[in-house]
Amino acid sequence: MSVAALPEAMRAAIDAARVDVAALHAELPRWGLVAWTAGNVSARVRGVDGADDLLVIKPSGISYDDLSPADVVVCDLDGELVDGALAPSSDTAAHAYVYRHMPHVGGVVHTHSTYATAWAARGEPIPCVLTMMADEFGGPVPVGPFAVIGDDSIGRGIVETLEGSPSPAVLMQSHGPFTIGGSARAAVKAAVLLEEVARTVHVARELGDPIPIDQGAIASLHARYQHVYGQR
Repeated sequence: MSVAALPEAMRAAIDAARVDVAALHAELPRWGLVAWTAGNVSARVRGVDGADDLLVIKPSGISYDDLSPADVVVCDLDGELVDGALAPSSDTAAHAYVYRHMPHVGGVVHTHSTYATAWAARGEPIPCVLTMMADEFGGPVPVGPFAVIGDDSIGRGIVETLEGSPSPAVLMQSHGPFTIGGSARAAVKAAVLLEEVARTVHVARELGDPIPIDQGAIASLHARYQHVYGQR
């Protein structure tokens, strides 16, 4: 597949996605979610008539300070490079697997944010003891299985854990958090809020036993936040 051979509207969408993803990467160090070159943001670019979707993602090992829209690479949903001069992120196969198996997902983010990764290192879900968690995650943040980097094993673990779950976040055991969203921006927002609740619940447990929120209240809070909160 060649980007040059794609319809003009899709080429324009790819260009816009590259700009958006490059800008969103700057949010990760701004919120303290990554160190050095770790972490990545990707976005789905939908094909014509729902066919031949692509993804754009950060290249492997590129500094956040140096990243430009021109550096962002384009891959197909098998994780193969379609356009770009640099090698894609080592997490590309995981992102691609999520897009293939979760058609509603428009963005994926991976970080190694300190507190969320600490929960992942323990292999422990973050319990839903905050209204912010009910709002954004609809319950506990689940833990996914341990998987090695380099193939789609991580992607399989993400999909298996999040299918049927209201949570846009998963803590991959001994690795770190992945978040999804209807857009790349929504996935970045989930990553920011995930680190905030991971830190707060950790501090609460240092002080004593956090009080769980009733499941009925969680469902009500989640529905309000997803469908009523903010400007519509």
